[in-house]
Amino acid sequence: MDTFQVHILAADRTLYEGPCVSLTIPASDGERGILAHHAGMMAAIVPGTLRYQPPGEAVRLAAVSPGMVKVEADEVLVLVDSAECPEEIDEARARREADQAREAILQKKSRQEYQLAQATLARALNRLRVKGGSGM
Repeated sequence: MDTFQVHILAADRTLYEGPCVSLTIPASDGERGILAHHAGMMAAIVPGTLRYQPPGEAVRLAAVSPGMVKVEADEVLVLVDSAECPEEIDEARARREADQAREAILQKKSRQEYQLAQATLARALNRLRVKGGSGM
C-alpha cells in the first residue's frame, strides 16, 4: 500500500513523524480521510480524535485540540495546540474536568465563562473517548 510522509506536531512536542498509510482528522464539516496521492488542501482541525496508521501497524489514536492540516505533494503537516495518546490520558483527571465544566455551565455565569466551560467539557469528553472510557 502506498504511503505518504506525515508530521503531527503539537505546540509542545512532536507526536509522530514518518511514513503513514492513512490519516483521519476531525474537521468542522466532519472527519476527513487522507491517503497517499491526496489532492493538496488546507483545513481547520477541531477538537476530536485523530487516527493515523504507520505502515504495518495498527491504527493509532490521539485526542487533539484545534489546529490545522496542510496536504501538499504526498506530505502532510498537522499542527494542533495539543495531542495526547490514550496511554497519556489520566482518566480520573479528565472525569474531574468534565464534572467541573458541567458545574460551571449550570452556574450560568458570563458568556465568556460559559463558552470556556463548554470548550473544557468538550475537551474532557474527547479525552475520555480516546482513552476508551464511556465518554460519560
